Amino acid sequence: MITDNGLRVPSGHFDYDGIESKLDYARELGVEYLVCPMLPENIRTGGPEGFVQAADRLNRYGELARARAMKFCFHNHNYEFRQLGDTTGFDLLMKHTDPALVGLELDCYWITQAGRDPVQMLHQYADRIHLLHLKDRKPAVANSQELNKAAEHFIEVGSGTIRWPEIIATAQGQGISHFFVEQDECDRPPIGSLKLSYHYLRTILP
Repeated sequence: MITDNGLRVPSGHFDYDGIESKLDYARELGVEYLVCPMLPENIRTGGPEGFVQAADRLNRYGELARARAMKFCFHNHNYEFRQLGDTTGFDLLMKHTDPALVGLELDCYWITQAGRDPVQMLHQYADRIHLLHLKDRKPAVANSQELNKAAEHFIEVGSGTIRWPEIIATAQGQGISHFFVEQDECDRPPIGSLKLSYHYLRTILP
């Protein structure tokens, strides 16, 4: 179906548990970036040791992907930025993963929801970020580092508070070429929502 419709699949999301069994399938699809989108709940809500153990597994997945001429990335949410003493899960993942094996798919919404700045993150991890997820955030909502319904303030790209021109310009300056509009929930029919994001992005993308 992908080939028949003139499409390609530059990246795909594959669950943390069982990635090994999906490697050949991903390669058959033509995936360039194999992405782990989420850590299991016991790690998300647990202590620092879980993130360190997850980092070891992500490194192994990166090795397996590289052996098949693919790249491996981790996709953030907001839970990785919960304070764990004097560190965060995200800091532990970055410290204990090999940049040559584990890149990042930066979700600009969840970075913002966590209280961080996507542009600052782009500069800080310029050598690791290969892909961006784009969805906007409604105004006058609270930051949080818990992944739950109270953290979901999604709106079409260009309709919220995230600084897209600066983000896109920074990302393109770093050679990032894949941007994915991903809106988890819509207040209107999904295709209409997608059109709004598309038309806005056409005004800022070269």
